[in-house]
Amino acid sequence: MIDPNNPREEQRLNQALEALYFGFRALTAHPDAQLKTLGYSRVHHRILYFVGRNPGCSVKELLAIMRVSKQYLNRPLRQLVEAGYLQARQDARDRRIKRLHLSPKGRRLEERLTGEQRLRLAQVFRKAGPEAEAGWRTVMALLGARE
Repeated sequence: MIDPNNPREEQRLNQALEALYFGFRALTAHPDAQLKTLGYSRVHHRILYFVGRNPGCSVKELLAIMRVSKQYLNRPLRQLVEAGYLQARQDARDRRIKRLHLSPKGRRLEERLTGEQRLRLAQVFRKAGPEAEAGWRTVMALLGARE
């Protein structure tokens, strides 16, 4: 909780929020521009990224991994399947379950979008040093933790 009698604390936290905002904007700007040319948005990239890291996951599992609702994922997921970036295959044991995989086309797009982000993070981590990277990872893990 912010101490209302300490304006420096609020200023420090505002600076942290601004750093997070501007850092995220810089990291997502180029992939967002590429997605826009395809008529897609950041959620499409997130789907490609998480399916790429979790090949064969079900739609239900993807919802849990991304921590989003079915309504949030429905349209962009369908668009990616229809455009041939994702393949939705029936599960061998339970035909009601669809298993998601990147198609070769989807793998190329995901690598193009995420590859640049990996490169940028690698450059920043090299500049900042291992202690700063470890601190950043700790802060991000705590921010992303479920409460």
